[in-house]
Amino acid sequence: MKTLLSAVALAALAVPAFAQMANPMVGGAPMYADKTIVENAVNSADHTTLVAAVQAAGLVDTLSGAGPFTVLAPTNEAFAALPADTLAALMQPQNKDRLTQILTCHVIPAEAFSSDIVGMIQADGGTHAIQTVGGCVLQASLQNGMVAITDEQGRTAHVTIADVDQSNGVIHVIDQVLLPSVASQQ
Repeated sequence: MKTLLSAVALAALAVPAFAQMANPMVGGAPMYADKTIVENAVNSADHTTLVAAVQAAGLVDTLSGAGPFTVLAPTNEAFAALPADTLAALMQPQNKDRLTQILTCHVIPAEAFSSDIVGMIQADGGTHAIQTVGGCVLQASLQNGMVAITDEQGRTAHVTIADVDQSNGVIHVIDQVLLPSVASQQ
């Protein structure tokens, strides 16, 4: 069964070379491979909260830089699912360091398309540890044919749109906000 699931997941997530030329639509907007992560994200109606958080954390220049980066991009719905008032508190200037830590836990300092991630998961026996720019260690696995990313608090996000190619990396849209361990937030 494990081999079948892996084969199904790989087939569903692997992107042929010609398919990477045409990016998927994200948040109702076309994504362009010749634009940066920030240039594309600002056009996605599903990522207005993420863009506002990136601006509040002062990460616009970083994510507009050369990279390469892989960004696990939570949707507005993912941010809305955080406990009440959490996002509002994080957006306050006095919490900029904490917001920056959370956001950089969504950034991997390399370009990793879904076929790369699935290959690493399979090579590591079903789970692959991913070190982020923010110092978080995320666990990538396959669940029901989808790439799943588990954060340091045991919360699991699923990649809902994979392989959005950017000039400085790649974006994978996820359905949960990833959080660092409770100990690192104190």
